[in-house]
Amino acid sequence: MFLDVLRRRNPQFIEAAIALHQEGLIPANAYVLDLDAAEENARLFKADADRHGMKVFAMTKQVGRNSGFCHALMRGGVDRAVAVDMACAVACKRAGMTVGHLGHLVQVPRHEAGPAVRNIKPDFWTVFSDQKAREAAEASDRDGRRQDLMARIQTEGDIFYRGHEGGFAADDIVAVAEMMDGLAGGRFAGITTFPALLFDNETGKVKPTPNLATLSKAAEKLAKAGRSDIEINAPGTTSSIVLDALADAGATQCEPGNGLHGTTPLHALEDLPERPAVLYLSEVSHQHGGRAYCFGGGLYIDPVFPDYDVKAIVSREPTTESSAMASVEIPPPSAIDYYGMIDTSGPVKPQAGNSVVFGFRGQAFVTRAFTVGISGVSTGAPKVASIENIFGVPENWPEMK
Repeated sequence: MFLDVLRRRNPQFIEAAIALHQEGLIPANAYVLDLDAAEENARLFKADADRHGMKVFAMTKQVGRNSGFCHALMRGGVDRAVAVDMACAVACKRAGMTVGHLGHLVQVPRHEAGPAVRNIKPDFWTVFSDQKAREAAEASDRDGRRQDLMARIQTEGDIFYRGHEGGFAADDIVAVAEMMDGLAGGRFAGITTFPALLFDNETGKVKPTPNLATLSKAAEKLAKAGRSDIEINAPGTTSSIVLDALADAGATQCEPGNGLHGTTPLHALEDLPERPAVLYLSEVSHQHGGRAYCFGGGLYIDPVFPDYDVKAIVSREPTTESSAMASVEIPPPSAIDYYGMIDTSGPVKPQAGNSVVFGFRGQAFVTRAFTVGISGVSTGAPKVASIENIFGVPENWPEMK
């Protein structure tokens, strides 16, 4: 679905990726990033967030914490990241970004609390329990710091993705705040949840979840207890057009991820301010049984939409024409994606070595793909800025030393 948007709103990016791949400058199995578009997206997002007085923490896991992407965001004015886990925090810090938020979605392991304090020094640190609050505070106290702690809260009726559950009871938030303030090395800074917004497939709109109301009610309780100056972190399906709704709910922090490269679900249906800035590139390997096989490794499609006919551009020449598009069968999540299978029954007749360009909402950090930053697309002089693994570490491709 995102391929249609890519072809229409950033065709020169597709053509640049194919050209560079055919020159042997981009590997197959790569999430390719238009760094010019990412910078532009960051700049317009930051301007909208500033208008609402909101802090912006960028999520970079979807594009493998690519350092070129991080640098593009910083040029656009977004200089802080939210780290999904410690590996993410390390990569963003290495790239030069300040870690604005750590511990949400994934809590910090016990023996990594010390390194998180010494090496990461996050602005905010989310905890789900008394024990995790103590671990963060004790590590901070040993380092002579007092860490701003965020309490992840929840109540009956709130929504979690399966496996994401956890958090303090929202009704207990005043006591939780007092507990955190009582920790040497810690202090209560605010509240958070996930997801605060979700895309609704039936209406095609982004809607608030019950969690957002839980945040608002907890903030009211805190205000009645004399705590009105708190941070409210409300991530989920964040593009610039949802900032009004978040601000109305009292949010002080937003955390765009897919929004910064134009792949929230709403981007596939409407032309939002952010342009698409990521594609997945593969290459035809061989033919068998009336199908062409393209290399996999990064064929994880985030399931925000019901199953649909996945298509790709298959060509040796740079193009965005519909005549170059063919359906591709993606292996199911239960299988290893060694290859995708391209339909050859239509007008597209793939040949070994052809570039294969997909547009989908990915999660590069859970794959074994490369990430490749391209600069100069906007000026007609594209070049490869970096080739990295999913931890944001440069790869010496093709030597792979």
